[in-house]
Amino acid sequence: MIQAVNVTLRIGKKALFEDVNIKFTEGNCYGLIGANGAGKSTFLKILTGELESTSGEIAITPGQRLSFLKQDHFQYDEYPVMDTVIMGNARLYEIMKEKDAIYAKEDFTDEDGIRASELEAEFADMDGWEAEADAASLLNGLGIETEHHYTLMKDLLGAQKVKVLLAQALFGNPDILLLDEPTNHLDLDAIAWLEEFLINFNNTVIVVSHDRYFLNKVCTHTADIDYGKIQLYAGNYDFWYESSQLLIRQMKEANKKKEEKIKELQEFISRFSANASKSKQATSRKRALEKIELDEIKPSSRKYPYIDFRPNREIGNEVLTVEGISKTIDGVKVLDNISFILGHDDKVAFVGSNEFAKTTLFQILAGEMEPDEGTYKWGVTTSQAYFPKDNSSEFDNDDIIVDWLTQYSEIKDVTYVRGFLGRMLFAGEDGVKKVRVLSGGEKVRCMLSKLMISGANILILDEPTDHLDMESITALNNGLIKFPGVLLFSSRDHQIVQTTANRIIELLPNGSMIDKITTYDEYLESDAMARKRTIYSKAAGAEEDN
Repeated sequence: MIQAVNVTLRIGKKALFEDVNIKFTEGNCYGLIGANGAGKSTFLKILTGELESTSGEIAITPGQRLSFLKQDHFQYDEYPVMDTVIMGNARLYEIMKEKDAIYAKEDFTDEDGIRASELEAEFADMDGWEAEADAASLLNGLGIETEHHYTLMKDLLGAQKVKVLLAQALFGNPDILLLDEPTNHLDLDAIAWLEEFLINFNNTVIVVSHDRYFLNKVCTHTADIDYGKIQLYAGNYDFWYESSQLLIRQMKEANKKKEEKIKELQEFISRFSANASKSKQATSRKRALEKIELDEIKPSSRKYPYIDFRPNREIGNEVLTVEGISKTIDGVKVLDNISFILGHDDKVAFVGSNEFAKTTLFQILAGEMEPDEGTYKWGVTTSQAYFPKDNSSEFDNDDIIVDWLTQYSEIKDVTYVRGFLGRMLFAGEDGVKKVRVLSGGEKVRCMLSKLMISGANILILDEPTDHLDMESITALNNGLIKFPGVLLFSSRDHQIVQTTANRIIELLPNGSMIDKITTYDEYLESDAMARKRTIYSKAAGAEEDN
């Protein structure tokens, strides 16, 4: 159990949290939600002790171990992957290192023998003999292949490091598990594995995530941060949303009835206060009027952008033909003979763990990279807008936001351009911010403004939800559902893939592909997916036999 008791955090004169009282108990998974800037990550740091509150305290059941997902991808660069995971249980790792140091001594003394015996007993009590097997199981589940388990962290890709740090947080069955955006940089397969892990995890979990499907799948409770308070709801994200909306409706209806009663009392008092025979009744109604208090209904601090992609022209029957595209990068065949044809109603989600392959294909189709072999041809009625996974080059200049977006607009009128920025919550003075200093989320919202103003009838989107808050992801989801053009996209957001795509193309690790006209959930249960799982499990079994 972990509990916040009268916790207040002030930053300058502003109170980020004030008198927060909340208890997180064993066996439950709590989704911590709130608008960007509400203080979700800050509250987790207070719970871990990394940040000290202005007043109040954090109480943890004595003897319980807390584990926190770290975001420093370079902290463990000089350590092997296996050691990095086992470090998730600091005491166990200390015992392992001390044991190794004792056994490595040339002059092994009686005192060393006694100490080694003590360490061995503690090591056994902590299931130390299973540590490497448990760590390997976590790594394999998250998609880190066995061949990488003993390499140095610095030799891994960024996305692989994220998975190792997540495995570190999960390692050793911690009593309290705190996860800040654990699905960031995870592919959909790894997210699905994490969902099952947390569903079967019996201790306390507190998780911050912008992935609505993930929160719905794993959370038993929802803790909503708004206006410096934390309100606890029993249920997942959808339950919180329905409950919070219902509560507001009920308060509004109650206030409406109170206002009608106030009006009725005021009219009686006004009519009969001067009437001697009615004076007692008028006085009684005055007292009743004084007791009526309207419920205070604060508007939420959440703000939803408005995303609406409107093509300038209707798309024809010929959309895109891809024939035999192959691409090798740094000696690795990323794409191998990829072929498909798109129709004018296609909304295609590109899925699978091979994220580099998806990005490479999108770069080729957007004209930013040439294939080694094969061709592609866009239909004459098509116009494409591309959202790259890495947008840093777009903002490596000193333009202000309005000027930056104006360059992509056929209509150069400032009022017209500001209208698109306003939809994405850039109001007033925001328009003169330099794009170089924007946050990750603000840059993504600028890119979405660029897509909207383009009027393209084909959108190519490579992980567009990265850095977005829940409200912006919801708005993007709605915008993609309404979009009448053709979509080619990849996303780690299960709900966006499920509600948007009518066709799934999975790019496999060997560079080939599976192509199915289906929804994502149906695809996950399909024969093709089952065959692929069988192939992978056989391969894993062969590795174990070797």
